[in-house]
Amino acid sequence: MDLGTVVAERQIEGKAPDGSSFEVVIRFGAPRPDPLSGNGDWECPHQIGDDEIAAAYGVDSLQALLLSVYAVRIKLAESGATLDWLGMPELGLTVAPPLS
Repeated sequence: MDLGTVVAERQIEGKAPDGSSFEVVIRFGAPRPDPLSGNGDWECPHQIGDDEIAAAYGVDSLQALLLSVYAVRIKLAESGATLDWLGMPELGLTVAPPLS
């Protein structure tokens, strides 16, 4: 899979179990029609560091993008590494401001 045009990128600081610091960059490609869908579904590719490019899928471009961000959050949480981005919970990948 190809990442395509990168529309968003974030650099996250990390600490390995031995205390050494590292940086991981996450990238999101532009949502695009899923070439394998017969229903007009969309895909949004993402990449964490040098890992293989993966994608999330949705019924439209916005759902594919949101699910791609969600997939990255899950993968980073499961990595077991200590990660930080500006001290923000969820690495700033969740936005849920009050609507009132």
